[in-house]
Amino acid sequence: MKVLTEVEPMHRRTAEDYVNQLFETVIQRNPNELEFHQAVKEVLHSLTPVLDKNPKYIEHAILDQLVEPDRCISFRVPWVDDKGKVRVNRGYRVQFSNAIGPYKGGLRFHPSVNASIIKFLGFEQIFKNSLTGQPIGGGKGGSDFDPKGKSDLEIMRFCQSFMTELRKYIGPDMDVPAGDIGVGAKEIGYMFGQYKKLAGAYEAGVLTGKGIGYGGSLGRKEATGYGAVYFVEHMLNDRNLSFHGSTVVVSGSGNVSIYAMEKAMQLGAKVVACSDSGGFIYHKDGIDLSTIKRLKEVENKRCRDYVLEHPDAIYTEGCSGIWTLPCDIALPCATQNEIDKASAELLVRNGVKAVGEGANMPSTLEAIDIFLENKVLFAPAKAANAGGVSVSALEMAQNSARLSWTMEEVDARLQTIMNNIYRESMKASEEYGVPGNLVIGANIAGFVRVAEAMIAQGV
Repeated sequence: MKVLTEVEPMHRRTAEDYVNQLFETVIQRNPNELEFHQAVKEVLHSLTPVLDKNPKYIEHAILDQLVEPDRCISFRVPWVDDKGKVRVNRGYRVQFSNAIGPYKGGLRFHPSVNASIIKFLGFEQIFKNSLTGQPIGGGKGGSDFDPKGKSDLEIMRFCQSFMTELRKYIGPDMDVPAGDIGVGAKEIGYMFGQYKKLAGAYEAGVLTGKGIGYGGSLGRKEATGYGAVYFVEHMLNDRNLSFHGSTVVVSGSGNVSIYAMEKAMQLGAKVVACSDSGGFIYHKDGIDLSTIKRLKEVENKRCRDYVLEHPDAIYTEGCSGIWTLPCDIALPCATQNEIDKASAELLVRNGVKAVGEGANMPSTLEAIDIFLENKVLFAPAKAANAGGVSVSALEMAQNSARLSWTMEEVDARLQTIMNNIYRESMKASEEYGVPGNLVIGANIAGFVRVAEAMIAQGV
């Protein structure tokens, strides 16, 4: 990550020497964990200005502590499929930091899940959760189990086995998991039911993303997508731009993507493309969101089925090609590293004005440099993607108070949180000599709150 500052060279070399040495230690201790290396590198180098200005963070070894999780838990998850065959998957929970609150972060069920991905997600979660201003620490978990193609009974049996082990390490004031890729309200429900049986108590606050009828929060499903658009809209408005009248491309077609599309459309944008793991659809007159919602949320179908109902749309195999489409605003909402250097260069050539990361780390470090060098407005994931965990924290608050807020109340609070994240990130970027660089601003704003809490609490 390129960091352009006006910091004094001698002080900068000291901080750079420290982060370079620390990064080498991370690589040695975590060999072959490339996603984790990428996340740590981006954060460490962007924090150089704050380390120069506040050497106490080096003296207290704050980053040395943060790059090492409090604990990494890996466990076997045996379950029985519908044919009576025993299957075995691997489960994970990484608890990184509880300096400002209980560990908080989603559970991802996907074949790609491994220790590196869970650690990168958990590390990012420290700073994302700090940015929300809510009392929540950073953690993440999941399994290499693939819910696609599984029956409800198979998913239930897997979730029950997964929770039987996970239950030892979580609790309303200890660690509060939520959903992520492959984990929706159905999976959360099965896990909550198993937790309740094992605990012998109704502890609603142990999981978030629950069904509305048993402690869930209105607005949670929409939160990540809505929050990303709210953040990007603030960024656009500061440059006298807007979603209104803009052409938007959104990758993915899950919860984040669907509700990012919905909110962008409500703000007057024309969304022309979305995708899934098979390919992408391009509809030059604008995506029909009601069709996408039905296909994905009700019928569990693929993007290619969209063109059967909208023959004027075009379906293309392979999801990476979505970034070849010209657009004013790009919202990558699918998965990590979906925009590489070549895709970023193509987006720039095609006139993109803003990129808002709805997924976790969807742009490579090289892609981010391309956007920043070409003055593209860039909203990094740990800031723009924070809407989901923000409303998860609001769900925890409602559970603790035994209250249920309206959709309007939750959405108003979400808008306030996303505005605060944007303003704090901008303020930090200006204070540390890189005005408008929200990558550095968000990292610093999130880091400082956690660092001060760690210093106050001692080693």
